[in-house]
Amino acid sequence: MPKDKVCVVIGAGDATGGAIARRFAREGYTAVVTRRHVDKLQHLVAEITSAGGKVHPFGSDARDEEQVTKLFREIETEIGCIEVFVFNIGGNVRFDIRDTTARVYRKVWEMTAFAGFLTAREAAKVMVPRGQGTMLFTGATASVRGGRGFSAFAGGKHAVRALAQSMARELGPQNIHVAHVIIDGAIDTEWIKANFPERYNAGPDAILNPDHIAETYWQLHRQPRSAWTFEMDLRPWKETW
Repeated sequence: MPKDKVCVVIGAGDATGGAIARRFAREGYTAVVTRRHVDKLQHLVAEITSAGGKVHPFGSDARDEEQVTKLFREIETEIGCIEVFVFNIGGNVRFDIRDTTARVYRKVWEMTAFAGFLTAREAAKVMVPRGQGTMLFTGATASVRGGRGFSAFAGGKHAVRALAQSMARELGPQNIHVAHVIIDGAIDTEWIKANFPERYNAGPDAILNPDHIAETYWQLHRQPRSAWTFEMDLRPWKETW
């Protein structure tokens, strides 16, 4: 019996991660979606299921090596072959450097750099022997520019970008497409609506639509290997840069 083709989204939140899972499910992929607390995935699971897609939710802490190895082992043995891996954990916090505690900095590093390493390593372990796969990392403005008050976030996101660069050079010649997408701008979420109403109400297409971000991820996956993209940035037309 042929196995399902799987798209794993690590950090399938209510905006970008969820939209990516829906987009790949629409194309016949089984979406495996993860968050630390599985109950927060109920709405996304209902959306994908009601649209006729296949989805498996997991409560898994991407910072915990044992949980990560168990997750990937279970996907491969019980669900299907991982063809697409998406790392979409955020970690956006803002503190002046004097107010940034060791706990905050360590937690953000674990959520971004360390979790990215653990999950991407496990994805590579199953993709390389098959000689195919796509690995997509969600970046941010902080991936390339450390802003005032964002020392922890920028440190973590810079590290994820470096991880993706290293993996692209190592795995590209083995037919594994690794790409890093810099999301440079506010995303249409309830949090942005509540905390940055001036941005949210700035007019049509003034902030990033999660479904449009997801479309870019789908197109990256479909790229012919003679013209693979490693890095691209997405921003709304009103965003300065």
